[in-house]
Amino acid sequence: MAVYVQTKPTTIAEKLADETWRRKFLRNVLIPWIFICPLLIIHLYVVAIPAVQGVYMSLTDWTGVGMNVNFVGLDNYYELFFEDETFGKALGNNIIWMAFFLTVPFIMALFCAAMLAQVKRGGMLYRSILFIPYVLASVVTTTIWKNLLNPQRGIGAAVDNLLGLEDVFGVAFLGRPDSALMSIAFIDNWHFWGFLMILFLASMQSIPPVLYDAAKIDGANRWDEFRHVTLPGIRPTLLFMYMMVAIWSFLAFDYIFLLTQGGPGGASEVIATQLYKNAFFRFQAGYGAAQGVVISIFAGFIIMIFVTLRRRGWDI
Repeated sequence: MAVYVQTKPTTIAEKLADETWRRKFLRNVLIPWIFICPLLIIHLYVVAIPAVQGVYMSLTDWTGVGMNVNFVGLDNYYELFFEDETFGKALGNNIIWMAFFLTVPFIMALFCAAMLAQVKRGGMLYRSILFIPYVLASVVTTTIWKNLLNPQRGIGAAVDNLLGLEDVFGVAFLGRPDSALMSIAFIDNWHFWGFLMILFLASMQSIPPVLYDAAKIDGANRWDEFRHVTLPGIRPTLLFMYMMVAIWSFLAFDYIFLLTQGGPGGASEVIATQLYKNAFFRFQAGYGAAQGVVISIFAGFIIMIFVTLRRRGWDI
């Protein structure tokens, strides 16, 4: 008497013939790729290909007009780092900008978030008021502050008239080399810090209340609670925003260009504004592309620092 033993499919053809395996293939492999392919194609044409073209253009002397492109190798990078003094000044301004935005808005946002976390009534109203500047268009914000800082009809002039003074507070902060960059940073921070505050507040509200109760039982005051409970509880959000703000600091452009266009005398010039001028005003698109690649390198370096910290066990 013959005995037949049913065995599992072993070849690809036999697996495809199996109805259960076919359904799993459609659900877990084919359908996800159908949905993701349009996004990948868009990313390829909008990000990947232009990025490769930008790297190639940084190795040429292309003017940005026509197809007359000459390959010059690393000459643009050599000029950038060893011959162009304005680039060094712009890079220094970017570092000053980053140092400002990694301290002032974070301190303001942490303090205000810690205060609002204790508010039970009207908390949403206060958050909305502080968040409104972030949703304003940069053109609107810069126009408002241009008028407010106007030395003839701004806040300073009004204070001088009120106190009977002459040109004490009515100073052209955006027109002075020693104050232009920090004035722009102040304006940008006015619009930005509320965004950080909302993020930190949302992260604080996810901390279990029992941790604060335990700290109070141990005799902790408000500062001890903030240092030993709040900060460790929001550390992933805090460190992630440190990384993002550090990257954004090298991409700063709109507020600076709208308010001073890098002036006066290059006092508020950063790499992005210099790149824009080289590419579109001075017809040095290849040189501008090299500056863009340098910005990407700095951003990649910042990301690598945080990746290294994460691999070493930091909660990021």
